[in-house]
Amino acid sequence: MQRDVASFAFAPAVKVRLISAGFLTAKDIRDLRPTELSKEAGISQQEALEVLQEVRRGPAEQGAAESRLTALELLEREQALGTVITFCSALDQALGGGVPVGKTTEICGAPGVGKTQLCIQLAVDAQIPGCFGGLGGQAVYIDTEGSFLVERAVDVATAAVQHCTLITKDTEQREALQSFTVETVLSQLFLFRCHDYVELLAQTHLLPDFLSQHPKVRLVVIDSIAFPFRHSFEDLSLRTRLLNGLAQQLIQIASQHSVAVVLTNQMTTRIGQNQSMLVPALGESWGHAATQRLILHWEGKHRFASLYKSPSQREATVPYQITPHGFRDVQLPDPSVTPADPSLTPGLNSRKRPRGEEGDPSDV
Repeated sequence: MQRDVASFAFAPAVKVRLISAGFLTAKDIRDLRPTELSKEAGISQQEALEVLQEVRRGPAEQGAAESRLTALELLEREQALGTVITFCSALDQALGGGVPVGKTTEICGAPGVGKTQLCIQLAVDAQIPGCFGGLGGQAVYIDTEGSFLVERAVDVATAAVQHCTLITKDTEQREALQSFTVETVLSQLFLFRCHDYVELLAQTHLLPDFLSQHPKVRLVVIDSIAFPFRHSFEDLSLRTRLLNGLAQQLIQIASQHSVAVVLTNQMTTRIGQNQSMLVPALGESWGHAATQRLILHWEGKHRFASLYKSPSQREATVPYQITPHGFRDVQLPDPSVTPADPSLTPGLNSRKRPRGEEGDPSDV
């Protein structure tokens, strides 16, 4: 386990300069020379020497023998961690059961396609009791855009509680329902608001301690990872280093604390020679950061989710819809029945703008 720079007893000014320069763990610093660290972090050579002495004085990394696993042991461990369901069976099947615990998942998409809706759904679903096929955990939600709506969380939680009530069959499930209520769901969803990349980096550094104090947390959402890094950032090389360090830290958090880490990302336009296309923001190097990548997109008036990158599942594209109850499967209409009013077609969310309207930057 790599020790965070924030945990060392450095002078506060030195610590801030190190973190701002992208040095997040002891491993990032240990192999540098004092002159290199001084130049990169903007500190004096004497301060750099003291930092290196302190970092190298720490305990060595755990030996290979302590972390050695067989492939079978690793498989059993991953299977025991479970997944967070999405309440869209087609998407759950494409993901291999749901969003995997112990790994990082990136959800990309244009504004209004449903990224935040899916994140809120996952934050509720992570708390479904184990006897109903859930994890019975808690959730952390880091909001960088101000797009989290508690009213929407209430809607999704109410629907989840009602669903579990309807499928209750035995005494164990009836007893579990006593503690699975809308109030308990909201009380176990920990919300943090970050207004810029500095606050996001600081909150991420504090996450391991928070997760140690709240061992039932099974999901960490950052909505979104892109927003703080796409504004007022002139030094792109620094941005890349900070993002790479952040990605490594989130991977460690997911593995060491057995949580599913979900990151949302925006889309940007890439201009080619003959055409332009929408691609995930933050550059190609960021595309390797998450364990798997899910892209939500429109095709006409219909929403689709494409599993674009996964180490264990094949690429797949499935339809989904946003309903008043949350993120759901698309219900295929009965061809023998013609709706009297097209506005009654399922899947329309009255809180969302019509698809035809443009220019709304919100993503809820």
